[in-house]
Amino acid sequence: MQSKTYTHNLAGKIFTVELTNWAEQASGSVLVRLGDTVILATAVMGEIREGLDYFPLSVEYEEKYYATGKILGSRFVKRETRPSDEAILAGRVIDRSIRPRFNSRMRNEVQVVVTVLSVDGENDPDIPALLAASLALSLSDIPWQGPIAGIRVVKRGNEFILNPNYQEREMSDLEIIISGTGERINMLEAGAKETSEEEFAGTVEWGLPYIAELAAFQDSIVKEHGREKREGKYVSIPSELETLIRSEFMSLIEEALYQPGKKIMQHSLSEVKDKWFERAQKQYPNIFQKNSAELLFDEIINEILHRRILEKGDRPDRRRMDEVRPLEAM
Repeated sequence: MQSKTYTHNLAGKIFTVELTNWAEQASGSVLVRLGDTVILATAVMGEIREGLDYFPLSVEYEEKYYATGKILGSRFVKRETRPSDEAILAGRVIDRSIRPRFNSRMRNEVQVVVTVLSVDGENDPDIPALLAASLALSLSDIPWQGPIAGIRVVKRGNEFILNPNYQEREMSDLEIIISGTGERINMLEAGAKETSEEEFAGTVEWGLPYIAELAAFQDSIVKEHGREKREGKYVSIPSELETLIRSEFMSLIEEALYQPGKKIMQHSLSEVKDKWFERAQKQYPNIFQKNSAELLFDEIINEILHRRILEKGDRPDRRRMDEVRPLEAM
């Protein structure tokens, strides 16, 4: 493949995307540069892993010592050991951002590897790494509902700064990483000295157009170079089980979910789940599988939670949307 380069100016920050043949065996790969910080991301998908009750996505964020011009350790140890705390946190930011865009019923093993090739000391690798991971998945044949994009916003006084350098971050009062599609937010991570709800919400709203802009930039590349998505392997849930749980257990689950007190709620849900397993296995012994029955139970809980929150503003612990749990510090 002949190398192709695309650039995008995001409020004065130049993102450069390069499509190369560095990782030809990967389903999707891309190089992303911000300043002199360079990231390589690859994405691959394997066959189905039997017996799992979760989607097996793994995100590896690898820092290379040579990225900052350093080879640490003794003369006999020339390779990295365990990941740093920063690498673990960056990997989790990527995981939490991309995971919601997969079908939770998929059981193919998917691996995203993000490698920091160069760090310029000004631009944190986590934001271009998030862009690289999204674009590698979007260009691949892996079934994924992307792209997504992420940005970092800091507020200093009345000034917003997009994707600040390290010095600007140290001088800020509020720092937020936001990721999503531009229409929906997938992940938020924030730190602040003290901030109001209005200030926090205003910072998020200020950053949303830039997320949409980065997502549109990716879309233009995917339209030109994206591969046709292949079919993943999904947990099969018989329609008979879904009909049964909706007709006879929906109200019981909702009642248990909104019991006062966390321990009471968990105990009530556990009792309903046991009844659900017993009834489903007895009525449909030939098609009952514990993994699919448990997945269906959890999906019904999520459906009820979303409906009650969106329609009535009810949380399971009876707090309203504008209520904060009592906090104490010693």
